[in-house]
Amino acid sequence: MIPTALMPAMPPIFVGSEVYRGSSYGARHPLRVPRVSTVMDLSRALGLLPPDSYRTSPRAKAAALTLWHDPDYITALQQAEVEGQVSPQITARHGLGTLSNPIFPEMFRRPATGAGGVMWAAETLAGLPAGAIHVPGGGTHHGMRDRANGFCYLNDPVLGILTARRAGLARVAYVDIDAHHADGVEAGLAGDPSVLLISVHEENRWPFTGALTDDGGGNVFNLPVPRGFNDTEMRAVLEGLILPRVAEFKPDLIVLQAGADAVSEDPLSRLALSNNAHRAVLAGLRPLAPRFLLLGGGGYNPWTVGRLWTLLWADLLGQTVPDVLPDAAQAVLSALSWQGGGRAAPAPTLLTQLQDAPRAGPVRPDLRDRLARLAAR
Repeated sequence: MIPTALMPAMPPIFVGSEVYRGSSYGARHPLRVPRVSTVMDLSRALGLLPPDSYRTSPRAKAAALTLWHDPDYITALQQAEVEGQVSPQITARHGLGTLSNPIFPEMFRRPATGAGGVMWAAETLAGLPAGAIHVPGGGTHHGMRDRANGFCYLNDPVLGILTARRAGLARVAYVDIDAHHADGVEAGLAGDPSVLLISVHEENRWPFTGALTDDGGGNVFNLPVPRGFNDTEMRAVLEGLILPRVAEFKPDLIVLQAGADAVSEDPLSRLALSNNAHRAVLAGLRPLAPRFLLLGGGGYNPWTVGRLWTLLWADLLGQTVPDVLPDAAQAVLSALSWQGGGRAAPAPTLLTQLQDAPRAGPVRPDLRDRLARLAAR
C-alpha cells in the first residue's frame, strides 16, 4: 500500500464505463472475458468506488484520435463498426477483420472510450499540481498509427502522452510491465527526448520486438525477460532499472501500463509473477512524479485481471483490502467464467482473496547481465 503521506491532495479518480459490460471480441477470442466491469463491481463491493471517485469515460471523437492516428484509418474503423464487415483491401491495409482484431459490434466505440478516458485523464492531470487517475480500460499498447494490431484498435498510451505534452507537461515517463512488448508505443514515441519509455516483457513472445539492444534512438529501454520470471526478479528489475531511470528522468507525469498477463495463471504468457509484483512497481514509482496515470493492458484470466487491477486501485487510494473478501465481493468473482474454451476452474483462493501469495525465486545470472548492460547505457 502507498503511504498516506505520499498521496496527492486531490483524491484519486477511477475512470470506467458500462461499454465494457457484455462487450466481447467474440466467442473464440481471448478478450471474450469481462475485465473492466469486474474491477468496477469488485471495487464497489469493497466500498472503494464512491460516487465522487468515479468518472464515466468520455468517448473520443474521430478528430481527437487523429492526434496520432491516420485519419483514413479512423474512418475505416468507424465504417467497419457501422457495416459489420470490411473488404479484403481494408483488412490488408488496416488490419481490421483479422483473428486478432475481429469485427465486433463495439469495435470503434469500445476503444474510443478507452482512448477518451486516457486523454481526459492526461489533460486533467496536466491541469493539476498533483493527482492520480486509474483508467483500467486503457493500456492498448500495440495499436499502430494506421492499423489495428495485437487486440488493439487504437493506441491510448500514445494518445494520452501526446495529450499531456500538448497540455504543457514537459516530461513523461512510460513504464510498461505487460507480458508483451509495447511495440505501438515505441513506434509512436521512439526518439522523443521528452518521453522515457521502459518496457519489461517476455522474450520470444509475440510481437517478437523489443530486443535488449533496441534503444529507439536513445529514449527507450527494453528488457526481455525469461519464462518463469518471478517476484524476486521483478524486484531486481524495479531496483536496477525502472526506479533509477525514472528518478533520473524527473518526469512531470508517470504512466504505468499494468498489464495483468504477466501473472502465473494467465493463458497468454509463461511468466510467473504474483500480483504483489505489480503492486511493488506502483508503490515504487508513485513518489517519483506529482502526477500518475495508471492503465490496464493485457490480462486474459478473468479472475486474476479483476483482482489485480482492483488491488492497484485500492493502493492508489491508500486503502487496505480484507484478507478474506466479504460475501458481495466473493459473489462478483464466483459469477465469472472463461466464457467457453474448456479451461480449468480457478483455484479457491482466486474467489476469496485479492492478494496472491508471493512467488519468489532466484534471480538468474542472464537477467542480472541484461540489467547490467542497460545500466551501462
